[in-house]
Amino acid sequence: MRSRILARTLVSAVTVVGIAAGSLATAGSSFAASEPVAKPAAGSGEISTLATNNLGLTAAQAENVQRWLVKHWDYNDAIDGQLGTNSWKAFQRALKAHWGYPGAIDGDPGENTVKALQRLLKKGYGYGGAIDGDPGKGTQIAFKKFSERAPSARPNGLR
Repeated sequence: MRSRILARTLVSAVTVVGIAAGSLATAGSSFAASEPVAKPAAGSGEISTLATNNLGLTAAQAENVQRWLVKHWDYNDAIDGQLGTNSWKAFQRALKAHWGYPGAIDGDPGENTVKALQRLLKKGYGYGGAIDGDPGKGTQIAFKKFSERAPSARPNGLR
């Protein structure tokens, strides 16, 4: 009888360890999947990083922004809900034309891009914070409002 109890206890302990090890392995692969995807750069043998930055938007909200960019800012890449380099290049063209973006059209949503975006969001999308280039909670909430209106109307006089 004791040997059965000991055997069950041992089997249970091995099962728990196996499940824990499997969970750790799965957790490791899920973290790896969230890293930026690498793809070959056009016309070169080098690998470049394709980063996306939705600034808090869901994929559906980002698709709305991409549709607006197609309609108004010569965006011609996929409507995939991932605001990557080409999406941000198109957005930077809008921000440069109307909202004081001073930088290069490089597709990097850095501090100057966010400052220009904040100026846009202040004009009718509920952003009340500082023009500081920090894409914090207030910027993200206002950007969500922009995304909800983007496909159906021209935001505040943008072409």
